[in-house]
Amino acid sequence: MIAHDMVPALEKMFRFQWEEAQQSYVLLYPEGMVKLNGPAGEILALVDGHRCVSDIISHLDQQYPDAGGVEADVIAFMEDAIVQRWIRSSV
Repeated sequence: MIAHDMVPALEKMFRFQWEEAQQSYVLLYPEGMVKLNGPAGEILALVDGHRCVSDIISHLDQQYPDAGGVEADVIAFMEDAIVQRWIRSSV
């Protein structure tokens, strides 16, 4: 369960960046790369170790007002990203 006051941070072994050759955001790690889809990249771009989950949801709701709310998608992504060990709670 992801708490809305959780402050996610990228795990230290990953580097998040835009990859021009892939035309997508990626997570780089010593043994390889994870190519992220558009929404996953947009969410992870906001994971900075300072913003809480509520802040990320609010930012994306403002950025994509026609999406009809992104909370469920952000929570689902965060849960999967923790299982994949891409992110952790910084507090």
